[in-house]
Amino acid sequence: MSVENLIKMANQIGLYFSTESDHDLAVHGVRQHLQNFWTPAMRRELSDWQEQNPGAELHALVRAALTERVA
Repeated sequence: MSVENLIKMANQIGLYFSTESDHDLAVHGVRQHLQNFWTPAMRRELSDWQEQNPGAELHALVRAALTERVA
């Protein structure tokens, strides 16, 4: 799958969870969705892309889900 499609899908997930008022719950929701419904290869490709393009194109909740450590 192209990285453009992964970005588009990830941003849709981020937008969905942006209605959650608690930031930590929203990030957890995005992270959990990616874990449950995306293949490891899809997650790895998006994460690798994010490392090479920090701050670009991805919804803030998706960036947080990819980078923040789980408490």
